[in-house]
Amino acid sequence: MKISEGYSRLLPRAMVVFSGVLAAACGGGDGGRATILGAGEVAVLVPPVVTVVAPLSQATGVSVNTQVISAAFSTAMDPGSLNSGSFTLACPAATPVANTVVRYLASSQTATLTLAAGSSLPSNTLCTASITRSAQGDTGIPLASNFVWQFSTGAIADTTAPTVAGSYYPNGASNLPINTQPGVSFSEAMNPLHLTQQNFSLKNAASGAVVAGVINYTGVDATFAPLSHLAPGTPYTLTIKGGSGGVQDLAGNSMVNDYVINWSTASGAAALDTTAPAVLSVSPANQASTVSTRSAVVALFNEAMNPLTMNSANFQIAGVTGTVALDALGNTVTFTPASALASSTTYTATLRTGMTDLAGNPLASAKVWTFTTEAAAGAVPAIHLGTATGYGSIGGLAGLTNTGTLTQINGDIGSTASSTAMITGFHDTQGDSYTETSANMGVVNGKINTCTNAVTGPTSTGSNAASCTLALQARLDAFIAYLTLEAMPAGANPGSNLANLTLLPGTYTAPDGSFLVQGGNLTLDAQGNANAVWVFQMDNALTVGGPGAAFPQSIILAGGAQAKNVFWQVGGAATINAAGGGTMAGTLITQSGAVFSTAGNTAVVTLNGRVFSPRASVTLANTVINLPGL
Repeated sequence: MKISEGYSRLLPRAMVVFSGVLAAACGGGDGGRATILGAGEVAVLVPPVVTVVAPLSQATGVSVNTQVISAAFSTAMDPGSLNSGSFTLACPAATPVANTVVRYLASSQTATLTLAAGSSLPSNTLCTASITRSAQGDTGIPLASNFVWQFSTGAIADTTAPTVAGSYYPNGASNLPINTQPGVSFSEAMNPLHLTQQNFSLKNAASGAVVAGVINYTGVDATFAPLSHLAPGTPYTLTIKGGSGGVQDLAGNSMVNDYVINWSTASGAAALDTTAPAVLSVSPANQASTVSTRSAVVALFNEAMNPLTMNSANFQIAGVTGTVALDALGNTVTFTPASALASSTTYTATLRTGMTDLAGNPLASAKVWTFTTEAAAGAVPAIHLGTATGYGSIGGLAGLTNTGTLTQINGDIGSTASSTAMITGFHDTQGDSYTETSANMGVVNGKINTCTNAVTGPTSTGSNAASCTLALQARLDAFIAYLTLEAMPAGANPGSNLANLTLLPGTYTAPDGSFLVQGGNLTLDAQGNANAVWVFQMDNALTVGGPGAAFPQSIILAGGAQAKNVFWQVGGAATINAAGGGTMAGTLITQSGAVFSTAGNTAVVTLNGRVFSPRASVTLANTVINLPGL
């Protein structure tokens, strides 16, 4: 199910909508009890706040067969105060939906509103969900004000089964702490009522004993919190049930198959994790200037974090309202402002000690930094790639793959994948090789930075931590660039198919979410301006070449246009010349992967630019990537 949400079109791991100003006053919170930091800390009682809603506020195209509306809170709530009188839905605004059932899940501090069996939402309709001040925390304090959000339905039903997008620990992982919380990230928002002990279970694989615990859920993340420490030096199996009666999305679609992962705990002194997580880097950097007014603010941690603590009570931009999201790796948290920041203004960002890792260890101290925005917001903000500038390709969790012997990357490549099997068909100038064969051999005229070891070469043995740190930072910088491009105001509508067009500099937004270049080339004319910039925004896919696997097409740069000034922000996947051949230009950053050519093609595809997929994979077949000039 694809849902677009205005300013932030990403599908995050955990998203909360909250005011930075209010968060600063409320603090981290604990069952409605917040602490004001400073000398002589004083405990105060604060109103509960709605932190996560589904469908998202201002979402469009919501499926008509959506069965569950949900809202999570910043504190534990009084279950009796959440009922069909305090939590309502109207579609359209003046027409209340009747016969709804409201429930409260204490473990996730989430209320759900379920439609009557067999009913559906009206198509192409603006719906309004409301939670009144009758809802109160377990301390008896009600919401500060009624909470109201709106979303619009589409015309079709959602029939796509959800999947597990990733797990906190990969299958086969070992030496995990005995005080950890295993969990997964789903491909879309799920029905919390189906995340039960029967559907989400942890077992001691040696004895078969079921582990007692609590299932927590927020955004698209579910964690299993054991009631006591796991046994040291012991194998465990996490199973998420699919099929009939298994976990379901908000429209009632069940996951098709069971999802099973196996891992084992550490023993001895390493069994208990008591080490505080650390912030590796932030963006914008401390005291950075000329920051885009459309910039997101991002922090990178040295380990996966607990998604339940990634919220605006713990991540604040003073005076700014926005959304907080933890990405699929679990170590990158993003604050996306709800609207453009003010120009020529200094902002203060804070990461509070309420943020914890999966073992419950909080940050040792708050992280506070400042940055200053650009003097005036231009039509096209500066797109900073940071350390990703020197990379020809970056793959995320699912890695990088090459087939053929004609691939050549004139720059570095990187991936945060933790399995060698996810990086195949490459060797670099440092002597590292990743699963090459005589038929699949790609040259990297730079360095391969990954979070796994090479098959042969200097990083095939021992620690590859330095390389992983570089890959994580480059991925973070690519992700920030994506957010900046996505957050720009929508531009001109040139039509879905860009073939045979000549476009002047500017921002172009796909009218139906996708762009095509089929049936002819696309020309970008700078008209003599070497600094001319093009930005192409799309919620869904980019397809160059075709139709089908034939007819390669090219992006032609004219009038002094430069590849370094062309950007493609792709909310879904990009497919570039599946038949081989043709020339692509610019920096592509995709959410769901990128594919250049197809295995077996011998006609080389040329990319004058870069291709990044921070959350997914990049697949190349006989592809040459030339980094653009700086």
